[in-house]
Amino acid sequence: MSDSFLLSAIIFAPTLGAILLSFFPKEAEEGMRVFTLFVTGVTFVLTLFLLNAFDPAIGEMQMQVNKTWIGAWNINYQLGIDGISMPLVLLTSFISVLAMLASWSIKKQVKGYLILFLLLETGMLGVFMALDFFLFYVFWEVMLLPMYFLIGVWGGPRREYAAIKFFLYTLFGGVLMFIAMLMFYFGSAAGGDASTFDILRLHEIGQGKIAGIEFDGTMQLIAFWLLFVGFAIKVPTIPFHTWLPDAHVEAPTPISMILAGVLLKMGGYGILRIAFPICPEGAQVAAYVLVLIGAGSIIYGAFAAMAQTDFKRLVAYSSVSHMGYVILGIAVWKITDGTTIGKDYWNMGINGAMFQMIGHGVSSAGMFFMVGVIYDRVHHRDLNKFGGLMALMPLYGGLAAGIFFAGLGLPGLCGFPGEVFTVLSAWNFSPLIAIIAAAGVILTAGYILWAIQRVYLGPEYKGPHAEEITPMNGREISVAVTLLVFAIVLGVYPESIFGLMRSSTTLLVDNLSATAQSSVEAVTQLIK
Repeated sequence: MSDSFLLSAIIFAPTLGAILLSFFPKEAEEGMRVFTLFVTGVTFVLTLFLLNAFDPAIGEMQMQVNKTWIGAWNINYQLGIDGISMPLVLLTSFISVLAMLASWSIKKQVKGYLILFLLLETGMLGVFMALDFFLFYVFWEVMLLPMYFLIGVWGGPRREYAAIKFFLYTLFGGVLMFIAMLMFYFGSAAGGDASTFDILRLHEIGQGKIAGIEFDGTMQLIAFWLLFVGFAIKVPTIPFHTWLPDAHVEAPTPISMILAGVLLKMGGYGILRIAFPICPEGAQVAAYVLVLIGAGSIIYGAFAAMAQTDFKRLVAYSSVSHMGYVILGIAVWKITDGTTIGKDYWNMGINGAMFQMIGHGVSSAGMFFMVGVIYDRVHHRDLNKFGGLMALMPLYGGLAAGIFFAGLGLPGLCGFPGEVFTVLSAWNFSPLIAIIAAAGVILTAGYILWAIQRVYLGPEYKGPHAEEITPMNGREISVAVTLLVFAIVLGVYPESIFGLMRSSTTLLVDNLSATAQSSVEAVTQLIK
């Protein structure tokens, strides 16, 4: 199987499935669900083939595909995979299978829902493998419309408001990204070289590796902030987070799983793949602000979660807090006179941020699924009316406790390695910032344990539809058990993820550190 075919098959298998779904008769709902599950399963198997062909010892981009797409504008169909994108591709296909299993609860307009679900998966996978900025942008925007309709049609009572808010925020971020993309495109031409959207070549130009072409410091700073705001909206960090709680609360359970498990990770990925490598000088200047934004998100998200009475909104704000660790780990780039201070600590921070994205992808998808299981029965999420579910649904209570403990960051579960390495790396940047980030762990324990107490261990259930509280069915058990097993595996053996990404993150840190040093040397030489 050629690299070109494998990468393209992973991206477009869901699209092919969506096309075939359009030929199914409308009343064949069960058949369409099974077929869509089959398509997501095939896509996941293809990503396992990709994992088998991937060499984690190589830090550079592997299995590259580069075909002319729009020749007049030097736009290519360019794909590739490295240690930063490989874990996220696996996460995307994995969560998509489980979210599809959770989609059996969708009862209206099933055909339209499933087609949009598969198109969304294509957009997500394309973002993580695209190496042409224009192609990256196309896949980024492809995700927008399916998610808009999945929230706006199949969501809760305020679904139109939540969908429009999501659309406007994401569209605004996309416009900023588009402006930065045009800056790079027209700035990449010099001498006989044509303008390019090639992300890897833009890396080299931004890092000063191509003689005669450069993005000056002012341009890099402007472009970096345009990119950062565009990606930070998706992460989301304060103050760009306000769309997230509404979107999560109104979205159906499987879409909340994808939104938290995968879509939020695209912001962190964009910062690592595009913003930092193309704009290292801008990243150097902005690092201090980014660290404050990350630490602020950790504390704000935790306090906001603690104040909620809606079970799903509590989990949504927990994502704001947990994704703050991602921004913090990426941004702890401490530079003095062009020298990266404690380069290994910054490398640890980026590895911690990457692991946090994977771990949070598993635990947050699990938490939203467990909220959805009880919501499907009692049709409310009021924490003040819950209680005693551990006695009424012991298996559900036990699985939920395990998954929520993973979100809490308990050692031995998937939430722990990313947080601890991020906090350790932050100490090198600023002990005060590290202490603030560590305090977030304590606050997280507070709202998670309080939620478990109120929902599962309280004296009795006080809400409506008590007669509908029945044991989990086989489909629900399979999703919950799978997520909990992977939460344990990642927590007990984090090397399964660190081993995939280490070579690529080390290469990224080395390149950016060398760029910072060379910039200072160039200025010093100029002064002399």
